[in-house]
Amino acid sequence: MPALANVFELDRCPHCRVDHPYLQVRAQIETTTHTGSNPRVWKAYVCARCGGVVLACSERNDDWAREIYPNTTVVDESIPEPARTYLNQAIDSLHSPAGSVMLSASAVDAMLKAKLYKEGSLYSRINKAAEDHLITQEMAQWAHSVRLDANDQRHADEKVSLPTSDDAKRSIDFVLALGAFLFILPSRVKSGLASASNENNKGDSEN
Repeated sequence: MPALANVFELDRCPHCRVDHPYLQVRAQIETTTHTGSNPRVWKAYVCARCGGVVLACSERNDDWAREIYPNTTVVDESIPEPARTYLNQAIDSLHSPAGSVMLSASAVDAMLKAKLYKEGSLYSRINKAAEDHLITQEMAQWAHSVRLDANDQRHADEKVSLPTSDDAKRSIDFVLALGAFLFILPSRVKSGLASASNENNKGDSEN
């Protein structure tokens, strides 16, 4: 964890994801619980590029951050490659919204291919996934929105405005949700069932 100095050293801004952001302290406050315990020092840092605020705290007699808000997004390893790499790059490219949106669309494409939806256009594969109840109709509509943004940018449609940071964040939110729905939740359910089975077998052997 970095120190709560006048300039906070992070690899990337949690908001715009720019590399090695300049985060300068703008405010400081000390807090405790209602009983006077857990004394902490909080500092608010502002990213010089995007203006986003990063809040960090340390114990009163320790300069090292123990909590940072917002937390950096970590892509779960349950999401297979290359979708995970596309998604990581989309998150890291938030400061370049057009590229980030296109990477999010590539992550959606890769996730569907990992589920063996490989034939036809992305539109048709999204529709087929919804028809097969792999995803919901609402998720299909959301996916179309992500893909349309990417298509507009790739084809340099003069009538379409460039994606904004908010557009890129919405695209990433969708891909994170899709990854959780298709890969992370099933992986955790499988792990939970295996753990429960092991506990049951252990209990049976002890009886």
